[in-house]
Amino acid sequence: MPDSSAQPGRELHPFNDGWLFRRHDPADSNDISAHLTYAKLQPWVGATGLDLIGAATPAAKRPVRPAIGPAPLVSFTRPGFDDSEWAPVNVPHDWAIAGPFDQALPGDTGKLSWQGVGWYRKRFKLSPADAAGRRVELEFEGAMAQPTIWLNGHCVGGWVYGYSSFRVDLTDYLAADGDNVLAVRLNNLPESSRWYPGAGIYRPVWLSLTPALRFTPWGVHVTTPRITADRAWVEVDMVIEQNDANDVECTLTTALFAADIDGRRTGDALATSRATTLQLRPLEGRQGHRRHTIALDEPRRWDLATPHRYVAVSRIEVEGACIDEVETVFGVRTIRFDSDHGFFLNEHPVPIRGVCQHHDLGALGAAVNRRALERQLEILREMGCNAIRTAHNPPAPDLLELCDRMGFLVMDEAFDCWRMGKRRNDYAQFFDEWHERDLRAMIRRDRNHPSIILWSIGNEIIEQDVSDGWKVAAHLAAMVREEDRSRPITVGCNREISAQTGYQTAVDVIGFNYKPWAYAALHEIHPLMPTYGSETASCVSSRGEYFFPVSDDKAAGQADFQVSSYDLAAPFWAWAPDHEFAGLDDSPQAAGEFVWTGFDYLGEPTPYNADRSNLLNFSDPTAQAKMAAQLEALGRLPVPSRSSYFGIVDLAGFPKDRFYLYQARWRPELPMAHLLPHWNWPEREGEITPVHLYTSGDEAELFLNGRSLGKRRRSSRDYRLRWDDVVYELGELRAVVTRAGEPWAEASRHTTGVPARIELEADRASAPANGVDLIFVTVRIVDEAGRTVPRSKPELSFAVEGAGELAAVDNGDATSHVSFHSPTLPAFNGLALAIIRPARQAGTIELSVRSADLPPASLSLNVTPSPA
Repeated sequence: MPDSSAQPGRELHPFNDGWLFRRHDPADSNDISAHLTYAKLQPWVGATGLDLIGAATPAAKRPVRPAIGPAPLVSFTRPGFDDSEWAPVNVPHDWAIAGPFDQALPGDTGKLSWQGVGWYRKRFKLSPADAAGRRVELEFEGAMAQPTIWLNGHCVGGWVYGYSSFRVDLTDYLAADGDNVLAVRLNNLPESSRWYPGAGIYRPVWLSLTPALRFTPWGVHVTTPRITADRAWVEVDMVIEQNDANDVECTLTTALFAADIDGRRTGDALATSRATTLQLRPLEGRQGHRRHTIALDEPRRWDLATPHRYVAVSRIEVEGACIDEVETVFGVRTIRFDSDHGFFLNEHPVPIRGVCQHHDLGALGAAVNRRALERQLEILREMGCNAIRTAHNPPAPDLLELCDRMGFLVMDEAFDCWRMGKRRNDYAQFFDEWHERDLRAMIRRDRNHPSIILWSIGNEIIEQDVSDGWKVAAHLAAMVREEDRSRPITVGCNREISAQTGYQTAVDVIGFNYKPWAYAALHEIHPLMPTYGSETASCVSSRGEYFFPVSDDKAAGQADFQVSSYDLAAPFWAWAPDHEFAGLDDSPQAAGEFVWTGFDYLGEPTPYNADRSNLLNFSDPTAQAKMAAQLEALGRLPVPSRSSYFGIVDLAGFPKDRFYLYQARWRPELPMAHLLPHWNWPEREGEITPVHLYTSGDEAELFLNGRSLGKRRRSSRDYRLRWDDVVYELGELRAVVTRAGEPWAEASRHTTGVPARIELEADRASAPANGVDLIFVTVRIVDEAGRTVPRSKPELSFAVEGAGELAAVDNGDATSHVSFHSPTLPAFNGLALAIIRPARQAGTIELSVRSADLPPASLSLNVTPSPA
């Protein structure tokens, strides 16, 4: 959410309801799409965001928007156009997620129809009195992709990068009578993404009204450059602008307040700056800069366990009257990367136990939902995760706010490519024109979040192998340092040579992708350069699927377009988690890791991804040949997979076995034990069925139907305990775990009975009546004893009555082509998920789930009055 709240002279309104939508361009003019190419629209779109272009660019080279726009050619942009047959939608909105899945579409981007053009229109009233003397802007947190915006038939600007937040100025084109019509066109080019990008206005929109004399957008920057036990020095840098022709002298003040859990100021001011004055003469340049340094006594630190925050309230006054006021939420904390000892938060060593996350929310698609993001973080925190890498693009502001609030570290990433692209129509074609605006927009928008510890300027950039690639890296890093010097800069390298070509000189911390041996090698060559695993493991698995015989060959364990959950399989460039753990343990100076990935995501269904452009990512001829052979084999088969297998948690949010392997490592003080596989194998009577145990203990004894199968003790490089010669028989498998000789934890697996009933469990019993919150309901297929039946896949039917609706369903099966909006879905290995959206009025929701051979199940949920 923007760092401005409704204050005197400044208003910020949600602008998400009441939109109309349709796919495709109009057919009312000959070859209309030819007039709507980026090349045709560029003079208007390219003149947006000029405040993000640095002073080094001379005025003569800055774009100037033409006075007359392209509107007359396009009926959809005209205020009087009849849009009565368009579909009503609220944003955030992803037009592709409802499906249907199409087998003919590429698996690398999810087999959903996200490509092409979509239009949105919205009518709104804004009285001339409300707009008088103020700038009226529309703020998009993200729109996928190439948004172009018209107001009352006039092209007012646009953007290119679908992940960037941006704003367009509506002031000069508002209707005199206050009745206004917006039109937004989006164009997702084919072959423009390596994963499912989503489609539409998929993040929130805001209507911003600010006075002519104001703090510039994202213009207040708060840092805490010096902190002692009893005092923090808070620096507040402010950029102020005057948007009319009048000279003005103003007074600036900043006061610091404690923040509540939602980031709202509470109580009285804890400290206040001295008042400073500023004279602005627009003819000499309309912007000015001031800094307040404020001593905050007895500061409460932001850290992972107690993420305390403060609010800086900055004011502009003229002759004693408040003209503008902005609230900026921040935290008091120190961060430091040490080349010998890793990462430090508030001068305490903190191993980074992170995951990479793509931006889609599974069955909800790319459409941002705060509760869905919060649920993901809750699940990851239970595993022991403490850090998120926003792979490979600027994240939703809601994610950063949640990380601030919940105590997660963040690596904020800008780009997946620079000038050298990875797809035919990806960002590379726009890099030269737009990279500065996109990078500065990300830094300015996000720099006040205490959760962010690293700025990443790129992921697996192809220029890392080019002799002068370091120059581009240095160019980008210089921009980051102009905007924020309080955090180090990094890049994710999938080529070990990158640390020897000069590429490493541009950044402060080197991240390696899938190079667990490179931490020690780098330390030998560059002993002062900190390092960490920016992308690790890429282990692949399907929840609840196990294939035999079990092999440590990472290319094994694949069948029926699923991957075995023994957690040993990985693509040729990647590793099982144990291998990455050993690399980090052998290099204690490395700061930690970001695992690929926390959750499964739409697209990139490796190893079942028949997309030959993956070859572009591998320079090694042997690796290319191996990938080519795999693709040749897949080319003779239909490839149904819609989503990835990389996640520690599946697409529906159900933990895979691997979840507990990471939990055992990342939460070593938690008594826990987890056995695999399940024990429903009647066809394997008398056959070898290996058993693995993930535990935070150091020794375990395995029992089968009460008989001991022996003890296993963990050595320094054992991350799982294995009994590889277990002969299967029906019954109970039980592990008894000790630590330092004392009882620690137990785990068991039983041969279950047949499915007997459906059990429903909601993540919470109630939700507010705001029309956007969500309740996630787990559906379990259980036997008479209440045990989940692991191989059960009955067809389920969902119905919702009362004060809510069925928002989506899923089962975590990467091969399922059932629409996420379908009211029927098979369970996958005993589980399914129903996502319920409360209505905008209080009441009760009744969810019922039926299956042909099982008694129906129902669940009542409360919808409470929504707070203002």
